[in-house]
Amino acid sequence: MRSELDVHSRLRGSIVPMVTPFLEDGSFDERSYRDLIEWQIESGSHGISCAGTTGEPSSLTVEEREYLFEVTVDAVRGRVPVVLGTGSTHHAEALRLTKTAERLGADAALVIVPYYNRPSQEGLYRHFRAIADSVDIPIILYNIPGRTGVNLEPATMARLRRDCRNIIGVKESNKDFDQVTRVFQACGRDFLVYSGIELLCYPMLALGGAGHFSATANLLPREVARLYDLVQAGKWHEAMDLHFQLADLNEALFWETNPGPVKACLAMLGKIRPVVRPPLALPGDEMTAKLRGVLSSYGLI
Repeated sequence: MRSELDVHSRLRGSIVPMVTPFLEDGSFDERSYRDLIEWQIESGSHGISCAGTTGEPSSLTVEEREYLFEVTVDAVRGRVPVVLGTGSTHHAEALRLTKTAERLGADAALVIVPYYNRPSQEGLYRHFRAIADSVDIPIILYNIPGRTGVNLEPATMARLRRDCRNIIGVKESNKDFDQVTRVFQACGRDFLVYSGIELLCYPMLALGGAGHFSATANLLPREVARLYDLVQAGKWHEAMDLHFQLADLNEALFWETNPGPVKACLAMLGKIRPVVRPPLALPGDEMTAKLRGVLSSYGLI
């Protein structure tokens, strides 16, 4: 694994959780995806992540996810860090995908808490410990209890950090913001904690967070990256102003289940086709009109 100093310096800032664009027949739209990555890097995003919640990983086969990984690494070409979403509710799949991420040279693997089966804290510890022990690649835990049905407790994270040198941080998509302070207290303030809640990106940075995985960066990559840059420059009031400027769009993208709204918006911008895989659905006409109004207010259309 890369040195701890290198990992802590590189894996910071706005790491964009990319959408997975599809063609009308539901197949992967590789050309549009590569174009999105170029736009993100040109716009100043600090890292690229795929197959997180915004990337519809549960709608992809294991083979499709592995190909998505290959395309991502190839398209980025080492210009910014790459974080590949390798988690699954199926333990063996998560092991396989994390090993694939290591083989491809990803900077880190993002491993979600298994969803649906609601494991105990001991079950979570064993799951993540087995994955971490199987590879020599940095692991970022992904805690999103609203989707998984179970919270990864700070004490469990601390135990994992103690026992697994390559578990280096957590993406906290947790509306219980008290949890963030407890994570820092349990794991140490050098643990890399990222916001996965758009409206909490600025507060997370104020607590010492390493950055954010924000779906909003799919639409406003430059602004979401600038939020981190302003904080790093000590320009807290400017960062706070930007936080509130982003608030309306941050909220709008979650009026319905992610990534339906963000894909609808990207389609309005002409970046992708308006396609999600079932059982997800795009917003209806009324919601689409509301989203169009928000985009217009930001000068995007």
